[in-house]
Amino acid sequence: MTEAAAAAQTVPLPQPRPDAGVPDASAPAASAPAAGAPATGVHVDKPIATPLPQPATTAPLPSADSINPDRFGAKPADPAYGAFQRGLYKTAYNLALARAQNGDPAAQTLVAEILSRGLGVPLNAAEAAKWYALAAEQGVPESQFQYALMLLDGRYVKKDEKAAYALMQAAAEAGNRLAQFNFAQLLVQQDPGDAGIAKAATYYERAAATGLADAQYAMAQIYANGVGGKPRDDSQARTLLAQAARQNYDTAQIDLATWMIEGRGGSRDLKSGFGWMKQAAEGGNVAAQNRLAKLYMEGIGTDPDLILAGAWYIVARRAGLIDPQMDDFLQGLDDDQTKQALQKANRLP
Repeated sequence: MTEAAAAAQTVPLPQPRPDAGVPDASAPAASAPAAGAPATGVHVDKPIATPLPQPATTAPLPSADSINPDRFGAKPADPAYGAFQRGLYKTAYNLALARAQNGDPAAQTLVAEILSRGLGVPLNAAEAAKWYALAAEQGVPESQFQYALMLLDGRYVKKDEKAAYALMQAAAEAGNRLAQFNFAQLLVQQDPGDAGIAKAATYYERAAATGLADAQYAMAQIYANGVGGKPRDDSQARTLLAQAARQNYDTAQIDLATWMIEGRGGSRDLKSGFGWMKQAAEGGNVAAQNRLAKLYMEGIGTDPDLILAGAWYIVARRAGLIDPQMDDFLQGLDDDQTKQALQKANRLP
């Protein structure tokens, strides 16, 4: 089954992600990180301040399998799931429903997925919960994961954190990577200290090995701070940041850019650091937009450009970020430069 439904229902964190809310980016772009510093509700311009990542991201829907499983002795392809992969959701629902009613756990999971997302049928989360529960009882990891999220949320079923914990752990042990990540989150939430992080690290690591960007970033934080039984290893942390950054994980892009500019965890590479910061800024990350403005202002990794520096800060300021240093810079531009910066800002993402 797909993982796409999980994005909006992940386990809540005891701390917000580093760039959550309206950032306070008064520090310079290349400020040194403070390992182990506690996270706050506003952005502090320091990379990797606490080993707590954001919730899991959405994985893309799988493409239809082009290989006939009969060639390898497998059972014939599931017509309901095949219809689902082709976007024929109503057909998939009709094909799966009869089998689900007869106790087929795979069909129950498919019916739940379609109902929970309103694909070709009216969205009905309460009905989806019923089918997820039935499939979870039969040991389907995806259903165990989805039903655990519902038990934690308590909107469509009675809230039951103990049952949710057990189901999330079962799904994680069965190899569901989102369950691994979210079970690690539960462990950290239960015990925010180093002992809890040490327990969680096993599951973060397993999810990171599958390529889950959230888990890669979590492990980068753990190695950067030397917590959870892991020695501090900036080189390994930088490698993991790069892996997450290549998947368009904006927080990892900001941290990787800063590390490259500082030369932390590897060689100093101003040009590449600038490139990663620009990518995060163009993706809409407000903290990155402000830091990119500073890179343009100071000519770090690029030629100095006061107009683009002003333009990117204007974009960030319009989003609610206020940086006294950049306010002073903007005030120092002459009327023509200010006009050009505003014009460029209006054309930026």
